[in-house]
Amino acid sequence: MKYIEMAEPGGPEVLQLREGRLPEPQHGEVLIRVAAAGVNRPDVVQRKGLYPPPPDASSILGLEVAGEVDALGEGCRLWEKGDHVCALANGGGYADYVAVPETQCLPIPKGLDMEEAAALPETCFTVWSNVFDRAGLKTGESFLVHGGTSGIGTTAIQMAKAFGARVFTTAGSAEKCRVCKTLGAEIAVNYRTEDYVTVLKDATGGAGVDVVLDMVGGEYISRNMALAAKDGRIVNIAFLQGSKVQIDFMPIMVKRLTVTGSTLRPRSPEVKADIARSLRRYVWPFIEDGRIKPLIDRTFPLAKAADAHRLMESNTHIGKIVLIVDW
Repeated sequence: MKYIEMAEPGGPEVLQLREGRLPEPQHGEVLIRVAAAGVNRPDVVQRKGLYPPPPDASSILGLEVAGEVDALGEGCRLWEKGDHVCALANGGGYADYVAVPETQCLPIPKGLDMEEAAALPETCFTVWSNVFDRAGLKTGESFLVHGGTSGIGTTAIQMAKAFGARVFTTAGSAEKCRVCKTLGAEIAVNYRTEDYVTVLKDATGGAGVDVVLDMVGGEYISRNMALAAKDGRIVNIAFLQGSKVQIDFMPIMVKRLTVTGSTLRPRSPEVKADIARSLRRYVWPFIEDGRIKPLIDRTFPLAKAADAHRLMESNTHIGKIVLIVDW
């Protein structure tokens, strides 16, 4: 098969197209013939050598794919050869074929093509597990996601809106803010020209925001605490501006805040299977009726993975970046 090799950590130029042996599906795994693979920020961090894969994961980049089930490992019972699926991979997605636990696969939602389906797993698993499982966002509550035009952001806006939350976001330009509003954000704050704490305090009548999903970190950590409502929940899933800051913990006590965080990739297969079941039950119907739709900025051929990473690092994209594998 063809795959993207990262011989050593470095810039996008280290990503090169190579040929190698097909992976063999192990017990409980399916072998997927990949049609499209999503590009995600963890791929970039891994390429730089800052996010090593778990010991039992493929060293090939790529955490989400869509394609056709080509072979079944022993013990598989959920899928058949020829089924079209999208899947959360433990690695190995930048390739013609990838082996994935069958419990981390989901059917392609009706109305979506492979390219769109490949943009779903990583973001949907992440948003569901953090916003709904961990933070417990409820209908009628207010929700803020930073980086509203990222893959996570565009997904979180739509999911929170579909479940009846009042949705706010931040973004870095007037155009990005406009897109966020078309996706369902009531207010999109341009963080380059406005203070999101002030704007959203005013919008909530001084009450603050119930749930915050943050991938920025840095100074946003204390600002999120200042904005959070009483009994608010703040979830960090990345730290683009750094994880080490000096903060006053008094708001946690006074407001009874829950400050938490998580990473998805190291979670157990059982946890990921539970998330997949929840997505199929609660989120897939919203995708199939059009209330949630993946927003794709650009696609690249698999061989141009380096260019896809350059676009990701430019932070100019709106929505997802997807690699296309020629069948």
